[in-house]
Amino acid sequence: MACVPVVRRVVLMSTKADPLMALGTLPGVADSVDSVRKAVDRVYGHRIMRRRSTEVTAEAALRGARGSAALSGAEWALEEVRRRSDFGGEGDARVMGAALRLTAEAGQFLSIWRQSPLRVLARLHLVAAAEADEAAGRPRLAGEPVEEPLIELELPDAQEVAGRLEGLAQLVIAGSAAPALVMAAVVHGELAALRPFGSHNGLVARAAERVVLVGSGLDPKSICPAEAGHAELGRAAYAGALEGYASGTPEGMAAWIAHCGKAVELGARESTAVCEALQRGAA
Repeated sequence: MACVPVVRRVVLMSTKADPLMALGTLPGVADSVDSVRKAVDRVYGHRIMRRRSTEVTAEAALRGARGSAALSGAEWALEEVRRRSDFGGEGDARVMGAALRLTAEAGQFLSIWRQSPLRVLARLHLVAAAEADEAAGRPRLAGEPVEEPLIELELPDAQEVAGRLEGLAQLVIAGSAAPALVMAAVVHGELAALRPFGSHNGLVARAAERVVLVGSGLDPKSICPAEAGHAELGRAAYAGALEGYASGTPEGMAAWIAHCGKAVELGARESTAVCEALQRGAA
């Protein structure tokens, strides 16, 4: 099965109409799902959430954007992100600006994600690239370069990208009874492995993960920034877990799902700390 694309492998793992359910039965995945649910429930049950949830959501968005940008090479202190307003330049400022725009606008696409995921992905890339990329909003064509230096997996060609994007879209549209964490991890992992656009693929993949987590109802107020958790776990762990996903082996895919689950838990912990600070009057 070494040459079978990952989404196709998911289908081959199960003869059922809901192929993602097979991933939910992999060793350790049920434990990750349970741990994530408990972590999310804890922060949603905090007394601050009853009256100041909007503030927690805003802070989670900022921390999520900072985390996603860090994984794409722009490592800024949180206070620097708060202070700065010049995100239209090149280099790190451009990456941070793209991450902030994506986090701010991801929630606008919830209503159409399940009906037209490819349209949402195109829009996410347009938001990230702004005016800096003439190919913004469309998958790369044969021979076009990809600017994604921190993801070192073998790059699929444009034809494979088109086919796998279509397969991913079919999975999303069909829906699944699998836990939201499983769907979010597959969407994130497939986009990061494919790098379907000429730039900002990591940012788009993590934004899509956020869309799934929020739209599924696991994190409806978007207060558990998985991007912050991924950044806390570190680039090396992120790259290693992504390699496991790209391998398509049950062990590798289970490890990737567990990694994404830990990231959500750490994001929930971030927002719990925000709630505690608001309760003390320190934020």
